[in-house]
Amino acid sequence: MNLDQLKSDWLGRIAAAADEAALEELRVAALGKKGEISLKMRDLGGMSPEERQVAGPALNALKDEVTTAIAAKKAALGDAALDERLKAEWLDVTLPARHRRVGTIHPVSQVTEEVTAIFADMGFAVAEGPQIETDWYNFDALNIPGHHPARAEMDTFYTHRAPGDDRPPHVLRTHTSPVQIRHMEAHGAPVRVIAPGRVYRADYDQTHTPMFHQVEGLAIDRDISMANLKWVLEEFFSAYFGTKVRTRFRASHFPFTEPSAEVDIQCSWEGGTVKVGEGSDWLEVLGSGMVHPKVLQAANVDPAEWQGFAFGMGIDRIAMLKYGIPDLRAFFDSDLRWLRHYGFAALQVPAVHSGV
Repeated sequence: MNLDQLKSDWLGRIAAAADEAALEELRVAALGKKGEISLKMRDLGGMSPEERQVAGPALNALKDEVTTAIAAKKAALGDAALDERLKAEWLDVTLPARHRRVGTIHPVSQVTEEVTAIFADMGFAVAEGPQIETDWYNFDALNIPGHHPARAEMDTFYTHRAPGDDRPPHVLRTHTSPVQIRHMEAHGAPVRVIAPGRVYRADYDQTHTPMFHQVEGLAIDRDISMANLKWVLEEFFSAYFGTKVRTRFRASHFPFTEPSAEVDIQCSWEGGTVKVGEGSDWLEVLGSGMVHPKVLQAANVDPAEWQGFAFGMGIDRIAMLKYGIPDLRAFFDSDLRWLRHYGFAALQVPAVHSGV
């Protein structure tokens, strides 16, 4: 048995293998069940003990060398194939990436965060509540009488009651004022919160939709007055619009506040465009007033000891004012072109110090 010649032959054939398929054929021919080296290992059974002592270690050494040579050649062929692939698939990593469209933040979401950031800077926390409310929280607790137009089905969405169920039906909340009642019930006084959220009313035109967004504010303490309300609102509008904004209070009536006031902000009209904070015109933006004693009593707060102010404004409306959006209905059309035009970048986070 000329093992040196056998080794030289197989190592030469392995070194000359052109690809991994040819190398695999050589492995089977040498080390497979019927391979040349495997067959010679079987011949050991027919040898004398003295011959096996010499031939056995030599065959094992040959098998190990061939196995090692095959593994090394396979790695070399893989490296060569990778090099060729990299040459063929060459890429300039310094080139700009392909443009990919990204989503935008809806103006309502952006303005809600702006409003929250501004009021948080003035010490107001955020309170939330359910969108489906009881008749008591939405109307009775807010001193809204049974004959008030707001309780008519032409203005409010009522839920269905089964025949024979005489309980007052639940409603889709018409304002976020019920959140104020729930918060006072749970935490008592003093209070300083805003309540942003969705509200629902049966109305639909250029400036009204059946669902819209509102933020209401509430501050209850022992010595709060209308002067505090005026300061808070002027500070808010000045921060929100990025310019000094004066306000004007006009006497009004709301069941849940006494005295009550409509609030106008200073503006000018030029070419059909409103500019806030300048000029001699006024634009009504919200309702406000001192919280009615009956509302405090409904929330288990003693009106003889506590008093405060409340206000409410439409988030969609002030978004239209700041960003020049002409039609409220477009907010809910899900038109991607509109969203790309009026939307905000995901990292454009509202903050008081950044002016957005």
